[in-house]
Amino acid sequence: MKLVPVLLLVFCRIVCSYTAVAASLYNETMVFYAGDHPYLQYTGRIDFTEPEKPRAWAPGVYMQAKFRGTSCQVIIEDEILYGNTHNYLEIIVDNWNPIRIQTKGKTDTIQVAQGLPDREHIITICKNTESGIGYIAFAGIICKQLLPLPPKLFRKMEFIGNSITCGSGMDLSVIPCDKGQWYDQHNAWLSYGPITARTLGAQWHLSAVSGIGLIRSCCNMNITMPQVYDKINMRADSVAWNSNDYHPDVITVCLGQNDGVVDSVAFCSAYVQFLEKIRAYHPKATIICLASPMANTTLNPVLQNYLTGIVSYMNNKGDKKISSYFFKKRYANGCGEHPDLKEHQQIAQELIAYVRKVMKW
Repeated sequence: MKLVPVLLLVFCRIVCSYTAVAASLYNETMVFYAGDHPYLQYTGRIDFTEPEKPRAWAPGVYMQAKFRGTSCQVIIEDEILYGNTHNYLEIIVDNWNPIRIQTKGKTDTIQVAQGLPDREHIITICKNTESGIGYIAFAGIICKQLLPLPPKLFRKMEFIGNSITCGSGMDLSVIPCDKGQWYDQHNAWLSYGPITARTLGAQWHLSAVSGIGLIRSCCNMNITMPQVYDKINMRADSVAWNSNDYHPDVITVCLGQNDGVVDSVAFCSAYVQFLEKIRAYHPKATIICLASPMANTTLNPVLQNYLTGIVSYMNNKGDKKISSYFFKKRYANGCGEHPDLKEHQQIAQELIAYVRKVMKW
């Protein structure tokens, strides 16, 4: 893998005034492009109520842009919940090593590239933190010239789940466990879902909320996944999501960790109803029911038993495009016994192999 040039490590943040549409920076004439420019590509559950500032709550939502020039800035607005809660972002330029940063204010103009060769470049901005940390809005990009991107990848994947799927508690590279805020170890970009999708040449959506369950959520949450699946802001159960905007080829469902060992009839009945709901939205998708990769020796056999029965029931009803996958071992070396960065890579490798087998990709 190539080393990140020092030039890409220069991140300066200033409160922006994007009434100015041009500026001189690094001897280039810089032009401001609003967030609704047709050359910008968005993937994920996006709220376009304010077209010039598309908002995203979910982890793993990403924006891509192609520009010509030696430098680039992006303008990000942050909801900033609870007075001091800031989102983390992953920034990737030309497939160099990703750089993880945190927003610092309500509006940040972030220098994401500087001193590059004067040619075409592609930048990706991914939301690393989840709905409970608030939205980010893509308020614009400043560069010499914005260019059209190639069409999006044809394959599509969706990963439904809880904190594991969010990428919670996994990145200890800067702030160790039990230090800082609960979201400081989030890294959706390097979680198992996006790794799986990128390896398989697919787009991705992470439909996930930390603490959420199928019939019982943890942490005093008053929502469950079936209630919020059709929302853009899944944590607040608000802003309707149009499922016709994205029909995945493959959907994985990783729920049950927060439910724990519960009544089998209640859990299996609710799971079947949820699968039927997913199937109504996405008639052609292949659905893979995953046991929790962090389940302990008490919960894991229970979930495997439940999912075996659920998949058999759905197959017998005629839905042959539903199967299950159980991970080879427990992954729990991150914060709060979540998988860590290395383990998310291992989870992804297991899932990649299974998807290739099922889909012939």
